[in-house]
Amino acid sequence: MSTLYFAETALTDDGWVTDVLISVSSKGIIESLIPINKIIPTSKINGEVVRLEGTLLPGIANLHSHAFQRAFAGFSESAGQANDSFWSWRKIMYQFVEKLTPEQVYVIARQLYIEMLKGGYTSVAEFHYLHHSASGKHYDDPAEMSHQVINAAFDVGIDITHLPVYYRHAGFNHKPASDAQKRFTHTADDYYQLIHKLFKYYKQDQRIQIGIAPHSLRAVSSKDICGAIETLDNYNTKAPIHIHIAEQLAEVDDCIAHTGQRPVQHLYDNFDVNKRWCLIHATHINEQETWEIAQSGAVAGLCLTTEANLGDGIFPASFYLQEKGKFGIGSDSHITVSALEELRLLEYGQRLVHQQRAILCDEAVPSVGRTLYQGALEGGAQAVGRKTGKIAVGYLADWIILDGNNPSLFSKSKDQLIDSMIFACNANPIKDVFVSGKQVITSGNHALENESLLAFRKVLKEIVD
Repeated sequence: MSTLYFAETALTDDGWVTDVLISVSSKGIIESLIPINKIIPTSKINGEVVRLEGTLLPGIANLHSHAFQRAFAGFSESAGQANDSFWSWRKIMYQFVEKLTPEQVYVIARQLYIEMLKGGYTSVAEFHYLHHSASGKHYDDPAEMSHQVINAAFDVGIDITHLPVYYRHAGFNHKPASDAQKRFTHTADDYYQLIHKLFKYYKQDQRIQIGIAPHSLRAVSSKDICGAIETLDNYNTKAPIHIHIAEQLAEVDDCIAHTGQRPVQHLYDNFDVNKRWCLIHATHINEQETWEIAQSGAVAGLCLTTEANLGDGIFPASFYLQEKGKFGIGSDSHITVSALEELRLLEYGQRLVHQQRAILCDEAVPSVGRTLYQGALEGGAQAVGRKTGKIAVGYLADWIILDGNNPSLFSKSKDQLIDSMIFACNANPIKDVFVSGKQVITSGNHALENESLLAFRKVLKEIVD
């Protein structure tokens, strides 16, 4: 049975529209969009139609998440040592990982996914590398940890693209994994079996997509990646492939030392990198690599708040967008869980580098906010492999509704609303959120948030104490 929604203002695939009637199927797919002001007066829209109060926008896909790291946020800001970096942060994170049980991972993921919905994300790509027990022993069900984050997503109502991480080595040339990495690693056969299990469990569920995530060029060999892709293709030849790449300069130098090539160059010389791929971070890339990513149709997965928090560097977004490169955003380590903050920092980073304003826009679309938001919608949808990111027939009804009582949105219209929500709002301007036509956030609240907060507080106390 279909549901009818009435929106006074909406950003559709055809641009801004007013007074539109939207029909959504029982599966959460948009069936029709009908401007009604010339058909019936809006005053006649009543009982059988759900009236959406506020400006309606497509929801954004979060293309990179390590769910368990939400509980770690804030515990690594006082390292007290020289040359603190990603690598020293990672040592602290590994110590934290040793303590987590499957039940705790569920609680952390549930709390995170509620925060994601509130922050404007309607789907998430979970780059999941916490697979085994603290000793490295495999659970009886090799997908045990995967089930925990997937069930958390199902329970809160966010759609998920689950990307089990393939991790074999601590570095190039098959450097043995450390004891701290034993919860992450698989043999080839074990990893293939995990993929098989996940498709067996979830293939028929529209709330989830299954892809793969070779962790990085240092953690898996080219042969490993080829084997994982071949296994994935047995189930879905269009399923997403995500990989960390060129995040830190040390990684670039190490790749050159062992392969004679920079990471992105090495990836493109050895694989058919196309629209299935999402290159996470790709921070340290030269002009040729930037152009090559743009031309391939792959998505650059940018995690601006995490990259800033770790001191990774700044992605060359200005040139990349000039070359029509596709990008999306992710909250990664969840030091911040807000789509709007990621987009704001994307533009502000470029302003600081180039020492001018309004970098990521052009004459065709002069609004920086609209350019960023539209880009993140399209790239995010491609990266998670879902028909989302558009208010259009055939797409999922994944929406956010802006709060018209937020003072930063007063007297704003159309693209000015997007500019203001990204650059001018001190309080979250997102009031309501729908995923596949189901309302999951109402007036800024989630039905499970009180229960989730209590459980999350308990888990943090158990971990820290």
